[in-house]
Amino acid sequence: MIARTALDLSLYLVTDPVLCGERGVVDVVARAVEGGVRVVQLRDKHAGASAMLGELARLAEAIDGRAALLVNDRLDVALAARAAGVRVDGVHLGQGDATAAAARERLGADAIVGLTANSRAHLDAVARLPRGTVDYLGVGVIRPTATKPDHPPALGVDGFARVAAEAELPCVAIGGIGLADLAPLREAGAAGVAVVSALCAADDPRAAAEVFATEWTTRETESAR
Repeated sequence: MIARTALDLSLYLVTDPVLCGERGVVDVVARAVEGGVRVVQLRDKHAGASAMLGELARLAEAIDGRAALLVNDRLDVALAARAAGVRVDGVHLGQGDATAAAARERLGADAIVGLTANSRAHLDAVARLPRGTVDYLGVGVIRPTATKPDHPPALGVDGFARVAAEAELPCVAIGGIGLADLAPLREAGAAGVAVVSALCAADDPRAAAEVFATEWTTRETESAR
């Protein structure tokens, strides 16, 4: 398992089975992790619990502890995977999913729990939770994206910066992010970027991930000077 204290949010891949195409999610993820992805979130809104459980098992084997493996929305699937001995690190929850408090209680203190947040009301609700309930916030969308057609109004970099400045937790930017966005998002306070199309639809997911990871590291080094 990836320790919560060692969680690296810099390059975060959210899977999309359609964009991965015939290569399949597992192959794309394996290549992207080789290129520098540090968190993988299995997201499949149409798969049943059994299918997701099987996919998680294959992903855990392919990742082999090199990146954190999270499940989108489905706390029940994450719990079933752990009960079956699958190496799953935690969940990422939307505002309409199982509560973060329930996820923390059922997964335990060492699990990773992420939560979508994009408004002052969301931040206020997180602030009322016991410290340690949530590990990071997914904030977006940065710009409109077809991978999440029901997304809220786009925040843009400036909107993201306002949320990140008010949040007490690390914030990961998500939604329509390209390579050119890394520098402004880092300056806006992002702990990392979550991407879908940029890696799932890439001809070479490993090479694409390497470019993103290198760009992020370069910006990190420049910020430290």
